[in-house]
Amino acid sequence: MSAWQLPESYRSGSGTVRWNRLGAPDGRPLVLLHGTPFSSYVWRAVARSLARDHQVFVWDMPGYGLSEKFPGQDVSLAAQGRVFTELLDHWGLAEPLVVAHDFGGAVALRAHLLHDARYRALALVDPVALAPWGSPFFRLVREHAEVFEQLPPALHGALVREYVGSTGGPGLHPAVLDQLVLPWLGESGQPAFYRQIAQADQRYTDEIQDRYPRIGVPTLICWGEDDAWIPVAKGRELAAAVPGARWEPIAQAGHLVQEDAPAELTAALLGFLREVP
Repeated sequence: MSAWQLPESYRSGSGTVRWNRLGAPDGRPLVLLHGTPFSSYVWRAVARSLARDHQVFVWDMPGYGLSEKFPGQDVSLAAQGRVFTELLDHWGLAEPLVVAHDFGGAVALRAHLLHDARYRALALVDPVALAPWGSPFFRLVREHAEVFEQLPPALHGALVREYVGSTGGPGLHPAVLDQLVLPWLGESGQPAFYRQIAQADQRYTDEIQDRYPRIGVPTLICWGEDDAWIPVAKGRELAAAVPGARWEPIAQAGHLVQEDAPAELTAALLGFLREVP
């Protein structure tokens, strides 16, 4: 991932987090959260565009991307919500703009609704937020994670590549797919891939789902219309549950909207953020 660097480190309760800050120090602070099984790498184009007008914070969650991975690590949604709350305090951000994708959406929602993290505005992109969630493959791996960990490295790599490439939309460029798969390879990456799936539990969104009507900050919900992982109908359902939420479907984009339609997503985010006082 030489083209995408996270030079800063923070020692969290779930391991060392790698992070970076882009843009002018006097810009309005904005934090980007990635999903699973991805990393902040998926935000690279959008982050650089948003950094023209904002101070943009990017980070890899513990157990993901360039951040620390180790046996026994707690990488659950509960842990990630606590880590994000810690990071906001570490960065000195009292009320940032927050943009979160997939699993990161659940992390941002838990931090806000359970840990009193305050946001100026919240944009959710194809978030994991409403039950039921988890594909048949996801459930199979979760139930047999210890078996999958023992796959030969070549077979494991092929499995991860196939899974990451199944998000819907026009499909990923091979070089991008290589970069998304890379953190899950090798001695620490392979067990980390199955660890994060084994710890993915719907109860962590069940705990907050009834609280969505309490969200009082300006909220945008973007969704790739061709999302093969979470149906667009879930996006409409979520938008209806959050008071005053703006709904932005994005055509010809799958679950990884950042890769499939970065210009359209950036335009939607900027249009929303510019209206936030």
